Amino acid sequence: MLGLNALLKVLFLPTGFQTVSRVVASPSAQTPLQWSLHDTPAFLSPVVDAAIDKILADFRTPGGIGVAIVHKPDSDEASEWHVETKGYGLARLDGTKATADTLWPIGSNSKLFDILATGLVISNTSLEQRVDWETKVGDIVPEWGLMDPVAERETTIVDLMSHRTGLPRHDLILSPENTTEAIKRLRYLRPSTTFRDRWQYNNHMYTVLSQIPTQLIGVPFETYVDENIFKPLGMNATTYFSTVAEDSGNLADGLGRDGANASADVFDVGTPRAYPFWLPNDKTDHPISGAGGVISSANDIAIWLQMLIGEGQHPVTKESVIPAEHIQRVASGVTVSVPVASYPELSPIVYGGAQSRGTYRGFEYIEHGGSVEGFKSQITRLPSKGFGVAVLSNDDSLGFEIAETVKFRLIDEFLGLEPIDWVARYRAAREVTLKNTPKPIPRSDDATPPLAPFEQLVGRYHNPGYGSIELCFVGTDPKGATPACRQLVSEIPTTLPGVIDEDMPTLLSRWEMLGLSHVALTHFDGDVFNVTGLNSKPTGDASTPYWVSIQAAPGILLAEFSRAGDAEDNGGIGIGMRGIWGAGDGVPSPRGESVKERAEIWFERV
Repeated sequence: MLGLNALLKVLFLPTGFQTVSRVVASPSAQTPLQWSLHDTPAFLSPVVDAAIDKILADFRTPGGIGVAIVHKPDSDEASEWHVETKGYGLARLDGTKATADTLWPIGSNSKLFDILATGLVISNTSLEQRVDWETKVGDIVPEWGLMDPVAERETTIVDLMSHRTGLPRHDLILSPENTTEAIKRLRYLRPSTTFRDRWQYNNHMYTVLSQIPTQLIGVPFETYVDENIFKPLGMNATTYFSTVAEDSGNLADGLGRDGANASADVFDVGTPRAYPFWLPNDKTDHPISGAGGVISSANDIAIWLQMLIGEGQHPVTKESVIPAEHIQRVASGVTVSVPVASYPELSPIVYGGAQSRGTYRGFEYIEHGGSVEGFKSQITRLPSKGFGVAVLSNDDSLGFEIAETVKFRLIDEFLGLEPIDWVARYRAAREVTLKNTPKPIPRSDDATPPLAPFEQLVGRYHNPGYGSIELCFVGTDPKGATPACRQLVSEIPTTLPGVIDEDMPTLLSRWEMLGLSHVALTHFDGDVFNVTGLNSKPTGDASTPYWVSIQAAPGILLAEFSRAGDAEDNGGIGIGMRGIWGAGDGVPSPRGESVKERAEIWFERV
């Protein structure tokens, strides 16, 4: 998501930065747009370039960003778009610079393609089974089901898109093979609130939405979006398939900060590392496509922004690609996602369908963010000003703050307002978070042992929603350990270097899902264990072949073992996990007399 060099100098007027209704062209633009240069001033000027470079330096990012700027000064169809795209910093760890053609995963900004594809299905008058925004999901998706019978029966398309089904995130599900399997698992996930009680972000609902074109039209979701959105708009570099992006030679690395010392500096870079691509995929029907699978460039995202601001029109031909009423519908608030403003310049935020709506310094915006392993994105538009900005980052640790800071800086520049020091604000926020993060309580030397010896807690545990894990004891290799456990324990020095404390009784399992490779249960007291999510990734360096990022801090996630009456009727052993379902602030874990009743997720040994 990056782009173009400034061609002409900036024009500053007493009222602030002004743009002229002509277009600055990217020499590598991938669309048949008819650009005109003439006397158009460049928005991404040397002054703005220097400000962005300083932001990247302040955050000490090992990577870079892609930026797209679009502006249509008035609603007159004859007026021309001003479009600029540009790359800053590094696209890859090998020193490759970011450009307008660099490809970046955009994470949850993919959801807008999903819900607008749903809008196209709604508009299809040739379908035998017509649907609308209030159609109940169970009437069109046979695999649909939820644990809450009311939510299962009453959920509509609008409920899915606005995150009000009562189901929390449940993001740590072990990777299902396809969309159908993923949807079938939802009925086994415990809800955290009643139906339509509150906004709770849930990626799985957009997996369900992605099934609608397949179910009603008979084509894979990815194919439907490509044929009805990407191609008609000329977004020729945009894809759902990592193999296509890799073959282009333009795919960015997702970058992490190995060993960063946040206690010394919350922006510490540590040792920059390139992640393996977060979503290897070359096939349709992927369960993540609808929620977060799009890979795009700044050049293509500029086209997407123009279409959104133009309420569905192709920016050059003026043909309707997506009906305006659908653009408007998904941008209209249904739920309240942020009830209290985070900063004085911001407002509370309402959420429609993959679109948030609020105000910044008195100006209304519509936007959405995206976050996947290694990449962050922000795509924002000011509808009253005909202005849009996208910022795409490959910094896994601080990419959100980087994208937000650059976005705000560019909006301030466009509005002619004194820039706010968002770098300082985000540094302060990180420091407060670090200070207030609960520290794990050390295990006592005389901790009470669990219900059975550690060696007897090993085995395969299953939850029908999450799948199966095999817990292995990290210690003296007991007789009867499975070959899989022997292999796992033998790999620890290589794949999990310096992570497992040999003096602490630990149960370890592979956890094959996106962004997580292992889960460690470290004994605390009695039947309670601390849970730590781990992600082991290759470094490409033979001397230190793997590095590990910790995805969940011990002391926050807990597992409690139980047996007999708490583990159904077979007298077996089960594990209740808490702090893992992602319900959001203000939503407590379940309550109950037994471990199973108190569990957000219940795994039973099989």
